[in-house]
Amino acid sequence: MVEVPAIEARSGPRWPLFLGLAALIVAADQLTKGWLVGRLAPGESVAVLGDWLRLVHGRNTGGLFGLFGGHAEILAVVSIGVIALIVAYHARAVPSRLLTVTLGLLLGGAIGNLLDRLRLGYVVDFVDVGIGDLRWYTFNVADAAISFALLGLVVLAVRPELGRDRGA
Repeated sequence: MVEVPAIEARSGPRWPLFLGLAALIVAADQLTKGWLVGRLAPGESVAVLGDWLRLVHGRNTGGLFGLFGGHAEILAVVSIGVIALIVAYHARAVPSRLLTVTLGLLLGGAIGNLLDRLRLGYVVDFVDVGIGDLRWYTFNVADAAISFALLGLVVLAVRPELGRDRGA
């Protein structure tokens, strides 16, 4: 008789972690944006740590770093396609906690900004970091999650062994 190895409970994609993290990012993103919009008028800012860190009510009608401004509808359609690709990739990927977390961050960030584009026609950005006139692009929780996810994907590309769970 041929013995069939038992399938580990963790061998498939980690859907609860993936979707839970994405939902957490979407909730944090939308709650912080709602809080900020309720307190600052568009263009208004308030210092948090002097000139180094400010909260500013920004409206980004473009994509990454403000590129393609005024094309929220097209960016929304592209975002829906990207979201589908993220979910499909997670479904087919070799099980890995690091990849699951990375893709969960990416999914949550994409959905958070998509909700703004669909509801408002722009994305609310509010974190402004820099010194004097030397400023980074204003961003939000969704953008930060996407940035960390992209960093995670680079790490996994350079060090693929980090994407293999022990015993998987």
